[in-house]
Amino acid sequence: MNTPATPAFAESQATRHVNWLSIVFVVGVPILIGPALWLYIQANGFVWTDFAIFAVLWALSGLAITAGYHRYYAHRTHQAAKPIQWIYALLGAMTVENSALVWASDHRYHHQHQDKDGDPYNINRGFAWAHIVWMFFKTQDERPFTNSPDLKKDPIVMWQHRNYGWLVAVMGFGVPTLIGACFGRPLAGLLWGGFLRMVIFHHTTFLVNSAAHVWGKKNYSDVNSARDNPLLAVLTFGEGYHSFHHAYPSDHRLGHRWFHFDPGKWWIRGLARVGLTWDLKTHPNVRRVSMRMSERATSQEAASVASVSAETA
Repeated sequence: MNTPATPAFAESQATRHVNWLSIVFVVGVPILIGPALWLYIQANGFVWTDFAIFAVLWALSGLAITAGYHRYYAHRTHQAAKPIQWIYALLGAMTVENSALVWASDHRYHHQHQDKDGDPYNINRGFAWAHIVWMFFKTQDERPFTNSPDLKKDPIVMWQHRNYGWLVAVMGFGVPTLIGACFGRPLAGLLWGGFLRMVIFHHTTFLVNSAAHVWGKKNYSDVNSARDNPLLAVLTFGEGYHSFHHAYPSDHRLGHRWFHFDPGKWWIRGLARVGLTWDLKTHPNVRRVSMRMSERATSQEAASVASVSAETA
């Protein structure tokens, strides 16, 4: 797809070079982690604390991305006290999904140019591109981040951005190793809580960019490819309600119904009860929009069935 670049696209994608470090992490680690875990278990056995380290750190990673990087930094769906901002920044580095500044800037372009060239993970370039291939390239070293002036003024965001490399080493791999050492199994902590947790978390969150634009229902808008997928929501801490999110990106909820699985929403609301988050943004009449879209889909389906019946009569 070689169309003239928009100014945003020129910043976010046009000047691209192969990002070998990203390829090593995103492709190499998944290939190696399976054999490494098998060899470790053969030599040292398996204990449930290994899996517990994986599960707890995976859950913390999920909250850091869905509530922190996504809803707080990218969309400003709520305000958060400084301690919560530090939690978002530190645990965000643990996910190895880039700094909050880069992540939020890319995501804002995704919404601004959804399904077009300016969208960094444009699904129209293919499932593989949206899921993973877009990360195999890097832009020029000095991005201006013109769509994120608020984040450039945020001292916590900029501190994390400047120190991202060593924060990944410490939070992403040092902390799991240290936790494993507390149970006498430091290498298990690194393998389960560091590398395996990173791989599983990456490919579930990457599905929001790919699968959530291919499979599911367009419950709130049919002008873009975003879809609601309840199964994906379970894997991604609520991120699977993607049609709703693209229709109402500044809403702190992704699953707006009481029965929707959305831990990010519950986390933000729980913190609000103790005064650590506030100004939680919501949009009214979302159920009315959903009903209207459902009625439109039903009408279109009925018209399609009638047309087929008439042709075969």
